[in-house]
Amino acid sequence: MKLERVIVREVSLPLVHFFETSFGRIHGRRVLLVEVRADGLSGWGECVADDAPGFSYETVDTAWPVLSRFLVPRMLGVRFSRADEYPGRVRSVRGHPMAKAGLEAALWDLQAKAAGIPLWKLLGGRHRPIPCGVSIGIQDRPGILLRKIEQELEAGYQRIKIKIKPGWDVRIVAAVRKRFPRISLMVDANSAYDRTDFDHLAELDRFDLLMMEQPLEYDDVFRHVELQARLRTPICLDESIRHRRDADHAISVGACRIVNIKMGRVGGHTEAKAVHDVCRARGVPVWCGGMLETGIGRAHNVALSTLENFTLPGDVSASRRYFHRDTARPPIEVDADGTITPSLDPGIGYEPDLEWIDRITVRSRAF
Repeated sequence: MKLERVIVREVSLPLVHFFETSFGRIHGRRVLLVEVRADGLSGWGECVADDAPGFSYETVDTAWPVLSRFLVPRMLGVRFSRADEYPGRVRSVRGHPMAKAGLEAALWDLQAKAAGIPLWKLLGGRHRPIPCGVSIGIQDRPGILLRKIEQELEAGYQRIKIKIKPGWDVRIVAAVRKRFPRISLMVDANSAYDRTDFDHLAELDRFDLLMMEQPLEYDDVFRHVELQARLRTPICLDESIRHRRDADHAISVGACRIVNIKMGRVGGHTEAKAVHDVCRARGVPVWCGGMLETGIGRAHNVALSTLENFTLPGDVSASRRYFHRDTARPPIEVDADGTITPSLDPGIGYEPDLEWIDRITVRSRAF
């Protein structure tokens, strides 16, 4: 294939409900969509960078020039046969994994469509129902959180994740466990704690949690080793795992027992598969994290989740939880048993809603 045209679009979408983590509260999403064209086919990807540099140093406004000046020019007009050739072509661009992942995802979609097969099959996954969990942000009052959990359980979700931060943690988890004593429950701190909080975090052990996600700073694997030695609850690393080498190191030193894989965080499907393979070889389970993606990014997460070591429910939930109208058709739905069945159609298995995308586009550039 020879890449003939690349279109980068920024779209703006309001969220159905605000979403709050230890980084802050957001009410909408600015998202970069990447479309690539070759041989009469189009492939689509999504850059998951946020509006502000909280979860990552990358933002929508840093990803745009990196794509425009450094990534797209290295692929435009270039002949390639496999999407996994792309990381080698952009290796000299240091960092910016979310920008890289947006373009690479589109190339994988394009390759799968050219081959006439679903993306999950091209990635090496298998056709199986994907178990789904749900992520619930920090709420104004505990009662609101409890009602939201009840609604998500009624919708069939197999695992509940709640965001925590200092002042919204042990008391809240205790209330959730009292109300829902048998659900699969985990907490996500998004790096909100430090070494002085070890005794406090150890109090969460009594709530039989599936895992505690990223309690400490993203760049402090050593302290996670210390904390994991203190806890019965497995630590899951998210922001700390930037690539396969981080995963191998963190597992080797005992910093975690579970890994969250986000395609955007590690730079694309190629590296996500590599992290998956490292964890599988070391006997560490993985799951697919979410970044409030629109349907296009969400469809890529569904495909990735079909790999065999994705054994824990991921944050691959239904479109309607986040957006009144999504970027892909049909909207991604979760079945009553809390699973998503991957599409058998070529590529990501969902069609971009071009009419809606045009209406919500705030800027675009064609190369």
